[in-house]
Amino acid sequence: MVEEKIEEHLQEEEVAEENEVDLDLEEQLNAKDKEIEELYTRLQRLQADFENFRRRTKKEKEEFAKYANKSLIEEMLPILDNFERALQAEKDENNSFKKGVEMIFNQLIETLKKEGLDMIVSVGKEFDPNYHEAVMRVETDEFDENIIVEEMQKGYIFKEKVVRPSMVKVAKND
Repeated sequence: MVEEKIEEHLQEEEVAEENEVDLDLEEQLNAKDKEIEELYTRLQRLQADFENFRRRTKKEKEEFAKYANKSLIEEMLPILDNFERALQAEKDENNSFKKGVEMIFNQLIETLKKEGLDMIVSVGKEFDPNYHEAVMRVETDEFDENIIVEEMQKGYIFKEKVVRPSMVKVAKND
């Protein structure tokens, strides 16, 4: 009987240990489930934040593109005002219309230069297909071969990139 009680007591201890292990495992499993849930919630927030960031960046980019030339337009408004004044001055005999238009032209050139626009200097220079478009070859003894004789249309460079090449006549010697 003592043996039975010892055996029974050992079985109870074993069951108690198993229950304790089961409770410990259950606690660990619950902790892992909670951690997984927290990580999943965090992932969802990050995804939402990223989507909001993407939308906001796209909107800012569109806004920037829409108003990119705003400062140039603001600088050109006084030139527009001067054109209006020049057109009104034509009616007055005291003012020189040509002088007013020349002043406006110079003001426009200076404004565009401040923004990064430069004219391509052509006449007397050697022909360069990167900057010039030859529309004619002219026989002449005044200039060496491949030297630009005349500029038919000005070319422009905007911040080191050719916007429009100069249309030129190029010297040809026989």
